[in-house]
Amino acid sequence: MTTTDVVPASLGRKRRGAIVRMMVLLLVLVIATPLTAQEKKDEKPKPDDTPSFRIGALFFADYTYTAEPASRDSDGNTFHPSAFTVSRAYINVFGTLNHLISFRITPESARETGTGSSLSGSQTYRLKFAYAQFNLDDWLTKGSFIRAGLLETPYIGWYEGIYRYRFQGTIMVDREGFLIPSDSGVAFHYNFRDDYGDIHAAVVNGEGFARSEANNEKAFEVRGTLRPLPKAAVLKGLKITAYVHRDNYVAHGPRDRTIAQATFENPRINAGIDFLSSRDRRGATLPQLEGRGYSIWATPKLTKGWELLLRHDQLRPDRNVGLRKRDIEGIAYWFAFTSKTPISTAILFDRDALRAPAGPVTNYGVKMLLSF
Repeated sequence: MTTTDVVPASLGRKRRGAIVRMMVLLLVLVIATPLTAQEKKDEKPKPDDTPSFRIGALFFADYTYTAEPASRDSDGNTFHPSAFTVSRAYINVFGTLNHLISFRITPESARETGTGSSLSGSQTYRLKFAYAQFNLDDWLTKGSFIRAGLLETPYIGWYEGIYRYRFQGTIMVDREGFLIPSDSGVAFHYNFRDDYGDIHAAVVNGEGFARSEANNEKAFEVRGTLRPLPKAAVLKGLKITAYVHRDNYVAHGPRDRTIAQATFENPRINAGIDFLSSRDRRGATLPQLEGRGYSIWATPKLTKGWELLLRHDQLRPDRNVGLRKRDIEGIAYWFAFTSKTPISTAILFDRDALRAPAGPVTNYGVKMLLSF
């Protein structure tokens, strides 16, 4: 069929030519429209570069009673110490300048203990985190970034996202002084595709946020986490982690930590176990200490809101030092909120018992968390 078959011959030649051209134009538009729509569909939406700021806060409070050992007052009377305490309080300021640059500033309260200070015994504020973050989502996987400043070290903050009982007490490697939650330096984070895990590496001073750099030695830290079965119905919550920390107190004075860990997250229970190996030598004339330890814990969920805390730590700071054992048992109630803003509030009743060469220490407490 030709165009002359479609356009009646009774029309003039010029009019027929105009109609033919119009039909060709309509045919082109009909063919091109789906292609244009497909191209628009395949285009990535433009990122939101509107600056934004968010302020949050975190608050830990507790009442603790020491069952053993007993103490004596200035008149020689025996008593069991007890105290109401605000153990932690800080303000979080999060901000984004655009989709590439963001930041965090977190001042934290701390007890002033300097004997010569007029503020001795008071709560004072200090910086816990203060860093800028350059997001790499445009080039790498979502959640990849570079940070610089006073930043979270790769292990502790990440682990506390799984073990959420920091308000009872820190994880073993933090409580025993092997690792520090924040330090000044630079860090790189990369997420594996399809939720198979991540890598977080940092170069930091090594002295922690509470001290200034002592020398030219720097600490290198790297955590690698593998989620072997991210699509499995039950085992998607399994993570295998390796962490390496290499530093020196002085030249040829190692401050090394190696951790192997397995964790499991599930709507009915979270659990984890980590093994620590450490080497410490604070000076050329001092002996090298070689520590070994492990921590195992579980938080079974009971009826709605109620949860158990079961934990056992075991540590030998050196082969020539006695064993330290810590047992923690508790029951917590986590309040539920319908707000879209992330809020965590819980109250915990716990027993914390340490058995060490220096003698036993047993505390009973009521602890509270408020975070938003």
